[in-house]
Amino acid sequence: MFTSESTCWTVIRAAAAGSPADRDELGRRYLAIVRAYLAARWRGSHLLADLDDAVQETFVECFRQGGALEAAGEGRVPNFRPFLYGIVRNVARRFESRLVRAAVPLPDIAADEDSLSRLFERSWALAIMTEAAQLQRRRAGARGSEAVQRVELLRLRFEENLPIRTIAERWGVPAAELHHAYALARKEFKAILIEVVAFHHPGSPDEVEQEAAGLLKALS
Repeated sequence: MFTSESTCWTVIRAAAAGSPADRDELGRRYLAIVRAYLAARWRGSHLLADLDDAVQETFVECFRQGGALEAAGEGRVPNFRPFLYGIVRNVARRFESRLVRAAVPLPDIAADEDSLSRLFERSWALAIMTEAAQLQRRRAGARGSEAVQRVELLRLRFEENLPIRTIAERWGVPAAELHHAYALARKEFKAILIEVVAFHHPGSPDEVEQEAAGLLKALS
């Protein structure tokens, strides 16, 4: 059970100490980001056949005795995102060096490193937004039908790009009423997003707000 007092660093320290639950938690939160980065980095190359092995090696590098997570800690590593990016990039380079030694052509990776870094940022941002949306959906289910409807309203507005007036016509409700529900749904989502961001990027309220704004910018 991960409480509101948990942050990525409390989970990281427990995972580094060997806690199976915390290791599973880190994998659940970050595996998709690692995989998306490697798949994009190696798109169109022989290395895609090694994708699963490279994802696994990234987490082995994190969890092994004396590994990356053991070296991480509050104060020494202020932000887990670039720390994780450094780990997965180093693992990728090890796999690439093996191809060089085997005289197998590499994709043009070096020239594209900046765009791959941006892709990692976008993958991270998307994972955080997905986590926040899932949390909002779970909480809405416990709060009743109106809260569930507000979550669906956000989905229709952002995933299907439907105007409020179109949704209002589909649901048979006044558009003004739906605009009010939409404003409330956005406010609820922002509060949950701030909560999720605070887990991954603990800091002062202003720092968390700034990080959340940066995530939204990465997806724009």
